[in-house]
Amino acid sequence: MLATALMAVSTLASLAGLVFDDRLLGGQPIWAKPLKFSVSLLLYLPTWAWLLSLQRVPRRWTWWTATAIAVLTTLEVVLIVLQVIRGQASHFNQATPFDDGLFQLMGAMITVVWVLNMAQGVVLLRDRLPDRPMAWAIRGGIVLGSIGIGLAFLMTGPTPDQLHALQQNLPVEMRGAHSVGVPDGGPGMPLTGWSLTGGDLRIPHFIGIHAMQALPLLALLLTGAAARRPRLADPGVRARLVLLGTGVYAGLLGLVTWQALRGQSIAAPDAWTLLALGALVLATGLLAGRILRRTPDPVAEPVPLG
Repeated sequence: MLATALMAVSTLASLAGLVFDDRLLGGQPIWAKPLKFSVSLLLYLPTWAWLLSLQRVPRRWTWWTATAIAVLTTLEVVLIVLQVIRGQASHFNQATPFDDGLFQLMGAMITVVWVLNMAQGVVLLRDRLPDRPMAWAIRGGIVLGSIGIGLAFLMTGPTPDQLHALQQNLPVEMRGAHSVGVPDGGPGMPLTGWSLTGGDLRIPHFIGIHAMQALPLLALLLTGAAARRPRLADPGVRARLVLLGTGVYAGLLGLVTWQALRGQSIAAPDAWTLLALGALVLATGLLAGRILRRTPDPVAEPVPLG
């Protein structure tokens, strides 16, 4: 929670930077990156703290690994801010040994965070929760969130132009990119900076990570709606809807990943993308209707998270 407080401070500082510092980096306001990281971690860190609080038996090693995650993610933002102050890119930058060393350090730290996140997730999946729909929401959020973190590694490989330069033994200042099919730094969406002209791997990375908030929120909304919709009073119905929501979220994650890897902007989907999205929406509606029409199951025993 201390790291969460620091992310709140970093968010305010980044907002101030956007107002008072007019520098651009890669075609975007230079303070946009620390703002996005700070806001994302402002959601991730307290969510993970809440998930760990659900353990039936507190474990000493999970406390230490949670502390390591908090320290490493905070240090990641500190290094991003340091590069902003220097006027340099924090990611993919190998223009100098110092810049390259910082990026390699950040890559190593996020790898450790990913591994620790998955290790803690396995422990959480083995615990039981009395709330059946929330149990399934947490299960899906942990799995999809871990996938979302891992998708960041798709950005670290050299682009075709960078690879060609490396094969020619030419100097390459940037190795890796957010965008696919177009250079980084082109026209982007406000605030997020997601490419408007090509694919952008930050989109599936973002969507995947925040499954840990979206799916438990779905479970909470269904529980809240149960007072007005008697059909939702059955925990089995809500659990099946959460499972459906998890499948839909996974489908959306796969869709935006496929779209980005094809070099297609999120703002300009082609016919195949729209067809896939339409099929996902249609299947969601049909399955949700079937779930709501089914005869309620007897209240089941609490299920294990794993």
